[in-house]
Amino acid sequence: MLIRHADLLQHGRADVRLGNGLILEIGRGLRQHPGEGLLDADGAALLPGLHDHHIHLRALAAAMASVACGPPQVTGADSLAARLRQAAAQARPGDWIRGVGYHESVAGELDRHWLDRHVADRPVRIQHRSGRLWVLNSPALERIGAREDGGEDPLERRDGRLTGRLYDADAWLRARLGNARQDLSAVSRRLAGFGVTGVTDTTPGNTRDDYAYFRAAHARGELLQDVLVMGDNSLDDLRGERRGGGVVRGPRKFHLHDADLPELGEVCAAIEASHAARRPAAFHCVTRAELVFALVALREAGCIAGDRIEHAAVTPPDLLAQVAELGLIVVTQPNFIAERGDAYLRDVDAVDRPWLYRLRGFLAAGVALAGSTDAPFGDANPWKAMQAAVDRRTAAGAMIGAGESLGPEEALNLFLAPLCSPGQQPRALAVGASADLCLLDRPWAEARQALGAVRVQCTFKAGALIWPAATGSPE
Repeated sequence: MLIRHADLLQHGRADVRLGNGLILEIGRGLRQHPGEGLLDADGAALLPGLHDHHIHLRALAAAMASVACGPPQVTGADSLAARLRQAAAQARPGDWIRGVGYHESVAGELDRHWLDRHVADRPVRIQHRSGRLWVLNSPALERIGAREDGGEDPLERRDGRLTGRLYDADAWLRARLGNARQDLSAVSRRLAGFGVTGVTDTTPGNTRDDYAYFRAAHARGELLQDVLVMGDNSLDDLRGERRGGGVVRGPRKFHLHDADLPELGEVCAAIEASHAARRPAAFHCVTRAELVFALVALREAGCIAGDRIEHAAVTPPDLLAQVAELGLIVVTQPNFIAERGDAYLRDVDAVDRPWLYRLRGFLAAGVALAGSTDAPFGDANPWKAMQAAVDRRTAAGAMIGAGESLGPEEALNLFLAPLCSPGQQPRALAVGASADLCLLDRPWAEARQALGAVRVQCTFKAGALIWPAATGSPE
C-alpha cells in the first residue's frame, strides 16, 4: 500500500509505503509499484494508531447492547422510566433488560421496588456508572434464584428484605446468568473507527480463562486490536505467553474501595508475588484514601518498572510528590472532566476539586502519564478525551483545574505510547516501525484546533485496513 500526500507530524507532507506489516519508506514523490494499492490522503494527517490504556472490552460490548440509564442521555426519573418501559415493550418474552451508566442524580438510590413500579413483567438489571453496583428488579431476582432468607449470596438486604442491590459481585452474577462470552467484533470495529489499534483491558477479575478468551478472539480475527490484559493473580504464571499472538499479559490489578480497604500485609504479599513473576502492579485509585493506601503498599512491597496508578482521580501535591518519587506510571481519564465534571462540582469536597484528574501537574513532576477513556464507564471516543485534556471544561462550561490543561500535541501523546510502556516516548511514524496507523479527515493544523470533532478516514493494523467497515460510523 502506498499512501500519498499525507500530513506527517515529523515530516510534513510526504508519501508512506507499507509492506510486510511495517512502514517501508517515507518520502516525497514515491512511485507506485505494480499491483500496489494506492490511497491519496490529500493532505490529511497520518498518525500512529491510538492506544487506549484503560478500557473494559467485555463491558463495552455489553453496554453497546444496553439501555443508557444515566447522564447525559438520561437526567431524570421520568426519562429513565420511559426508556425502561420502551425497552420492555420491544423485548421478547423472557429477555433481560440491561441498563448501564446509572447515577443517583437521575432518580436517587435505585432499588428493586422502584424498578418493579415501572417494569414488573421482565427481568431488569441496571449497572451504576462506577461499575461496582447492580440493581435488579423482582423478576430478575427470581431468575437468578435469590431468596429472602438469604443463604450465602452477596445480595444486599435491609430489615431482612432484598433491596435488589448487588455490590462488587460481577463474577457471582455472571455465574448465575449463565451468559456466553460476548462477541467482540462490533466493539473492536467501533474502536478501529476511532483510530484505536491497541488497548489495555483493566478488568480486575480477568482470569486465565479470560486471557485465553481474548487470545482466541484475536486469533480468529474478531478482535482487531492488540490487547494488554490485566487481571488477578492467576495470570502470574503466564510468563511464557507474555509476548504472544497480539494479546499480552499485563499488570496485576488491585481494585481498591476506600470504605472497605483490604489488609495491608496481604496486599503487599500479593504485590511481591506478582513482582516475582515480572509482573507490575496497578491500583484503582479514585479517592484520596485509595491513593494513600496504594502508595503505602507499593512503598512497603517495593516498586518495579511498570507499576501504575489507574485514574489518580484526586492527587494533591503531597501525594503527587510520592507518585513521582516511587517512579509510578499514571493512567488517567481526562474525559471525566467533561462527562462528570458538573457532578464533581456538586459532590466532591472543595479541598479536593483542584486536584481532580490532573495532567500538567504530573508532567511537570516528571511522572509518566498516559491517557484512556475507561469505556464503557466513559465515552469510548479518545478524540473527545483529548479535547477534554485541552479544555478542562464540564458539560455546562465550568472550568476545573485550568492549570492542568495540556496542549493538543501533549493530549495526543497520551494515546501514542506503547501498550507495555504507557507514558513513555510516544510512537512516531518511522521506517521499520509497525504499520499501525490512522488517517484523519483533516490536516493536523486543523485537527489540533478541534480535537473532539476529528473523524478517522482509515485505520491500519500491521498494514492491513481495519477501518472503514461496512457498519459505518463508530459513533
